[in-house]
Amino acid sequence: MQPIDPRRERIAAAKRIVIKVGTSTITHDNGRFNLTNMENLCRSIANLMNQGKEVILVSSGAIGVGVGKLRLSEKPQTIRDKQAIAAVGQSELMNMYSRILNDYNHIVAQILLTKDDIDEAQSRANVSNTFESVLEKQILPIVNENDTVSTREIYHNGTFGDNDTLSAMVAVLTNADLLVILSDIEGLYDSDPRSNDQATLIDHVDQITDAIEQLAGGAGTNRGTGGMRSKIIAARISTVAGIDTIIANGSKAHTIDKILEKKAIGTLFAAYQD
Repeated sequence: MQPIDPRRERIAAAKRIVIKVGTSTITHDNGRFNLTNMENLCRSIANLMNQGKEVILVSSGAIGVGVGKLRLSEKPQTIRDKQAIAAVGQSELMNMYSRILNDYNHIVAQILLTKDDIDEAQSRANVSNTFESVLEKQILPIVNENDTVSTREIYHNGTFGDNDTLSAMVAVLTNADLLVILSDIEGLYDSDPRSNDQATLIDHVDQITDAIEQLAGGAGTNRGTGGMRSKIIAARISTVAGIDTIIANGSKAHTIDKILEKKAIGTLFAAYQD
């Protein structure tokens, strides 16, 4: 039997885990829920919580789900319409998570953030205290950017730009042991797998160099805002803070379970060691 990479051994011991899931994982092209992926995700999270692990879920999808709920043919173009659609989608998103997790006897809590909430000292402390209290009560906090107020056009309300960055900042804020970013791709490749069928998945990255960043492609799907580049940026934020980070395919069953079982799933970005 091949020995287990010691990096993966450390992953299995993680106590506090932040999981980020993208729009393209939890919805279909039309914005309606991908119930198979939602069920698999929630079941894995419930299983981790049943083991006594603390889990924080950062979930994209408010606008995408809003588009699906209202049966729109495409995303709205104006800021005000995007905010309105996000308000509809966010309530639908939380309702679905609550319904599925309730089947596994777990309770969810919604935490909506803007960048200012984390940048400003007093609000940062308040947010941190909320996370700690929710986790102490064995409740699953579900985090998203507050799209109804967080836009580049509104003064004094910063934006994370994408939920990959948000998930890394939440992981740092909560002193997490592990960040798992679930995407619609297996991980980081040595070339673009969409144009090169010989592309090879990179198992682990010990240091995010300029060369590693250059491997990242452009934007993600039409339903999401984050591509591989934003995920590498997020990995840099978390690994510098000492948090192991994995990018993996969220559409495959048991991805999270296998990661915690020390399986070679996705690309592992090792925490920076002093």
